[in-house]
Amino acid sequence: MTTTDVTGLTTAGAGTGAGVPGSDPASVLADISGMLRELLAEYGLDDAEIARETTFHDDLELESVDLVGLSGALREHYGDRVNFAAFIADLELDEIIALTIGQLVDYVVESLRSSDSSGQD
Repeated sequence: MTTTDVTGLTTAGAGTGAGVPGSDPASVLADISGMLRELLAEYGLDDAEIARETTFHDDLELESVDLVGLSGALREHYGDRVNFAAFIADLELDEIIALTIGQLVDYVVESLRSSDSSGQD
């Protein structure tokens, strides 16, 4: 079963197999790309390339307020299983500036898999 969440992204419903449905890196990258495209569309940058090596600061030129918006979108999409604020809080300023989409994808995948193995929901 698939559903469309409030961000307009299609997500997989409960299924069988290992891990949380949609918790593979490709699915998470697609989810995050969709969230970022919505943010970037507000600035007329909806054609920006979003890949694992894309940086939030240098490539996408996102400000801290944009990261707050992304944090809200992540929480809305993934619930409490992904805590972007805690992830950012553990980073130094230079690490935040150099943060890539791939690093966020890896964090989300890890969070989803950890919450699945701990018997969430």
